[in-house]
Amino acid sequence: MATLEDRAFLLLVAAVTAAFIWVLWPFYGAVLWGAAIAILFAPLYRKIRERLHGRANLAAVTTLLIIVAIVIVPLMLVGVLLVRQAAGVYERLQAGNVDFQSYLAQIAAAAPGWVRGLLGSVGITDLDLEEPLAAGLRAASQLLAEQLVLLGQNAFIFVIGLFVMLYLLFFLLRDGDALARRLNDAVPLRPEQRRALAEKFTMVIRAMIKGTLAVAVVQGFLGGLIFWLLGIPAAALWGVVMGILSLLPAVGSPIVWGPVAIYLLATGEVWQGLVLLAYGALVIGVIDNVLRPILVGKDTRIPDYVVLISTLGGLALFGINGLLLGPVIAALFLAVWDIFSTGRRRYYDPVGPVTLAEDDPLRERAARQRDRESA
Repeated sequence: MATLEDRAFLLLVAAVTAAFIWVLWPFYGAVLWGAAIAILFAPLYRKIRERLHGRANLAAVTTLLIIVAIVIVPLMLVGVLLVRQAAGVYERLQAGNVDFQSYLAQIAAAAPGWVRGLLGSVGITDLDLEEPLAAGLRAASQLLAEQLVLLGQNAFIFVIGLFVMLYLLFFLLRDGDALARRLNDAVPLRPEQRRALAEKFTMVIRAMIKGTLAVAVVQGFLGGLIFWLLGIPAAALWGVVMGILSLLPAVGSPIVWGPVAIYLLATGEVWQGLVLLAYGALVIGVIDNVLRPILVGKDTRIPDYVVLISTLGGLALFGINGLLLGPVIAALFLAVWDIFSTGRRRYYDPVGPVTLAEDDPLRERAARQRDRESA
């Protein structure tokens, strides 16, 4: 039975932990991504440390420089290009140079006769969407402008967060194994539960970054590349949009390149439209099926409907950090309930699929439970 001192100490542990999280909260994104990148690049760090004969500091610095060169710098360059193209799109929207009504009219005029007849049979004879499109464009323009202003105002905070992430990343790489052991010893769970949760957490982080995010980056890059080759304006911006949408199962990048291909075909640019359709279906569309099994394997995949709901929920709650937090929370939820159900199976059937030792207390408890139920 817990004593008053034990309860008071547990309360103190909870209060101090909550206070520490509160202090770190302004930079929780930097801490989150620093920890995720450290987990992803930990195997590389260990190989470099082995090559450097155990010099941990030098190995951590080398790994950090590699991360900056292949991850941070390219992302910053894409970000600068994205801001410029987003500003250009915003200016065109404000100046009224984007006329979606004429685009729709061109598509309707180029549609086959049976399509126009089908639309007429349901009472759609004129695609007059000027007012709803104008309202939508005004809302989109305002949102885009607010985000650009917010980005400029938070540039200093972004730089500080980046510095915090890189600084933390160095120590997580160098001392990650020791920190993991200390956390494992401190968590008040059974050894098999701690092991299962640690394996699931590590697996999901690597699967999300190596699989989901890496595939999204590749699809966004390929989509932006074909848009640039075909001369479509704001190719980098649309590439980023395709990359983000590719994170969502049942949505994906076709929601961007599909309508663009249809518009190109409808406006007489047939070969460009055919190239985009073929490229989207045969290159962008299959990249997920080719890369994901290579990067993360087949056994680490979360069900698509869980990924969709958790990613959308994560984005709504945490912003861009939700791309990682949402699926991770969902995966841990599934892992915890799997551990719970496994424990109940062991409790009620100790000699079933998982055989318990003779001195395991679960065997005696299960026997007593069966005796009570039979009585």
